Amino acid sequence: MSVRRRGGAAVLAVAGVLVVAGCSSGGGGGGLPTAPWAESSASGSGASASATASESAAPAKGSVKVLRTVAEGLKSPWGLAPLPDGTGLLVSDRDDGTISKVDEKTGKITELGIVSGVSAAGEGGLLGIALSPDFASDHMIYAYFTSASDNRIVRLLWDESKPAKEQLGAPDTIFKGIPKGFIHNGGRIAFGPDGMLYAGTGESGQRGLAQDKGSLGGKILRLTPEGDPAPGNPFPDSPVYTYGHRNVQGLAWDDHQRLFASEFGQDTWDELNAIKPGGDYGWPNAEGRSSDPKYVNPIAQWHTDDASPSGIAYVDGVIWMAALKGQRLWRIPLDGTTAAAAPQAFLTGEYRRLRTVVTAGGDKVWLVTSNTDGRGKPKAGDDRILELEVK
Repeated sequence: MSVRRRGGAAVLAVAGVLVVAGCSSGGGGGGLPTAPWAESSASGSGASASATASESAAPAKGSVKVLRTVAEGLKSPWGLAPLPDGTGLLVSDRDDGTISKVDEKTGKITELGIVSGVSAAGEGGLLGIALSPDFASDHMIYAYFTSASDNRIVRLLWDESKPAKEQLGAPDTIFKGIPKGFIHNGGRIAFGPDGMLYAGTGESGQRGLAQDKGSLGGKILRLTPEGDPAPGNPFPDSPVYTYGHRNVQGLAWDDHQRLFASEFGQDTWDELNAIKPGGDYGWPNAEGRSSDPKYVNPIAQWHTDDASPSGIAYVDGVIWMAALKGQRLWRIPLDGTTAAAAPQAFLTGEYRRLRTVVTAGGDKVWLVTSNTDGRGKPKAGDDRILELEVK
């Protein structure tokens, strides 16, 4: 169970083998599991042949070109939210609990303020951020963070007329009670094409929570902008959209409004999943592909040394996935809700740990590195935001 506060009032809420990838920034090596790429819905993948009948598969091979470094010298960056007018990028600092604005042209970094209530430790802190669907009129920033007692989602008014470091209003908690831990806090949030707020959560190291539909841990949640369970959710009066997840880290929609999510595995398989409302994604009973039809199988999987996936972005039929331990950017071409070909890896080791990738319009994306998160080996100028051309 969880307690939501909206406008000060408390509301109760229901609560195999992988080929080693050889890759470079100029080409891209493979990483092809022995399991088939395209699976039918009958085998538990959630893919539908009819849904893809009129679609063309994305090209099997692509390319990545680093256009420029937008900004550098960031500290523990996690979430990224491009401003709708193209005047800047908002970035969250996991450990210090701040949100800053990065000028896209000059790279100047201006701190907006500190999000009060953040209690950073381990993988927890100020994580994903997203802009309100009505941002042009309400200037609201949504944030997912770890507090002293839980993980929660808040919204903050941004008043750019105030001095730097004083521009964020007090956080209004719209949803709380998501289990917290030193590990597996989830944290990615995004508004979908339906105007609803989606949040990826982790099971906080307590495996059993993932299969418990009454728990908020190890789930994808679907909420209204006010923090209520969204209309049409698969379980009555519940914010739970899917379950059986270990630690969801990336969310992205394709041109047909279908949702995809990346997920940390434990010791064997990391996953990219096509999200099916009400679906059980298997953890802890299954990691990677399973022969049990009650679990939704991933559309692609990687050994954990090659991925440890974080943010994802969709561009022209392709999912682009940032990898932390794998230190590379994966390209997964789609044919509807299946992988059209083996994933391709780019930038292997060049910028080391990669945290977040966000569409930047056309064939471009923003890419955020993550070498100051306590697990990397920072160098001068880390961390940074890059602009890439992707195909």
